[in-house]
Amino acid sequence: MHRTCEELFRDTDATILGNAAEPVDGIAYRSDAVKPGDAFFCIVGLKVDGHSFAQDAIDRGARVIVAERRLYLADATDVTVVVVPDSRRAMAHAACAFYGNPSRDFKLVGVTGTNGKTTTTYLVEAIARQAGYKTGVIGTVGMRIGDEEFGSDHTTPESPDLQRTFARMRDAGCEVVVMEVSSHALDLKRVWGTAFAVTAFTNLTQDHLDYHLTFDAYFEAKALLFGEDYPARRVVGADGKWGGERARRCDAAADDVGTFGFDAARDIHPDAVDYSVRDTRVELSACGQVHDFSYSLVGRFNVENVMCAFGIAMQLGIPAADVIAALSQPCLVPGRLQRIDAGAGDPYSVYVDYAHTPDALAKAIDAVAGLGEGRTIVVFGCGGDRDAAKRPIMGRAALAADYAIVTSDNPRSEDPASIVAEIVAGMEEGGTGAGDACATDSPAFEVVLDRREAIGRAVSLARPGDVVLIAGKGHEDYQIIGDATIHFDDGEEALLAMRAASDPSRG
Repeated sequence: MHRTCEELFRDTDATILGNAAEPVDGIAYRSDAVKPGDAFFCIVGLKVDGHSFAQDAIDRGARVIVAERRLYLADATDVTVVVVPDSRRAMAHAACAFYGNPSRDFKLVGVTGTNGKTTTTYLVEAIARQAGYKTGVIGTVGMRIGDEEFGSDHTTPESPDLQRTFARMRDAGCEVVVMEVSSHALDLKRVWGTAFAVTAFTNLTQDHLDYHLTFDAYFEAKALLFGEDYPARRVVGADGKWGGERARRCDAAADDVGTFGFDAARDIHPDAVDYSVRDTRVELSACGQVHDFSYSLVGRFNVENVMCAFGIAMQLGIPAADVIAALSQPCLVPGRLQRIDAGAGDPYSVYVDYAHTPDALAKAIDAVAGLGEGRTIVVFGCGGDRDAAKRPIMGRAALAADYAIVTSDNPRSEDPASIVAEIVAGMEEGGTGAGDACATDSPAFEVVLDRREAIGRAVSLARPGDVVLIAGKGHEDYQIIGDATIHFDDGEEALLAMRAASDPSRG
């Protein structure tokens, strides 16, 4: 497959210096990935400027260089240079053209928000399959085309990778594709030029402020998915300040919008909810029709995810009967309040969850607290080289549990002990400080830096009726320590600890 420069940059702001008919065989944004005949896009990143790698790209065979300024390079007399005002936007536009605008050939759903994106996409996938569609999924856990799974480095891939994936999905016959759309992806124009059938907003809570700096900037990045550049039907979680503002703007733009939330004024809302340790029963009002059904997810925040998926299905025109049939089937979303079953009639419950923001942690603790008759014990930490401002807030959120064990997450280049100290500072402000592991009448916590030991400690403390929540990593099967990535799976570690605890020969 190849396109000419003229075809790739038609209808966009670009000045072609050289051969407009130059054939392009591929699109690259890393010089070390360039193949002969590629167009190399000089992306201005957060740490490096791709313009510095233009010569390396030429040396590796790039025939076209796309840059935000004219370049004067050696051995480049026969290379076509395309000058654009924004290389990221130009790359997304070119990627769409190179792969034939594949997102126009199926119904694409984009889900954004701080929490709930992964679960919502899994639910919509199950609903679409129940309705008879072939599906595709793109998100944090990875990507899927039908039953074929493959990995991804980002929640939302870079535009050339994304459009190439869309093309694979189109060629495989996918009819409905559901994807998570991160705030980074919107701000960095990874989805520019993509055609959405439905866009959905789950919620907005603190995360990624190391990148966006302020809540307002974070919200406006999410809001891009609901602007005129991405026309679509909308689904909005309208409870709270940010959801209410998102819904107001959709109304002002005369969008086709459906709202959901616990407020009875929403288009989709619960009339009654019955929570249990293994499932949830809900009477859900959807645009005046009440549906009574059970599903295998637990906790209050999963009611929000179910409502969001229900709203998306309605906007896709999927009948309520198919929605309920799909939601009523067992659904395991990796690392999202995933119950760990040791198969030994465990007297306590253990859940693994991806909660890594203050709001997500608070909601996860609240969800599991209502599932057991005893105490709630939480194991959590914070990642290194990420939004440090949320660490003390995470600590305060953890005090909602009866007992907390603070541990290491993905420390990356930071000292795990320093990260934990920032978490503990918030806990000491918000509670009584480190306490007795058997205390039930006051907040209490301890520090166990080694994550494996922390999980074992939590399980050893669990008594009949207690619930253990291991938060922060969810589906991830690795830990990043310095420059090393080592295998580490919270679910595997919890299962080993539970089996050890039930083995009478262990001590």
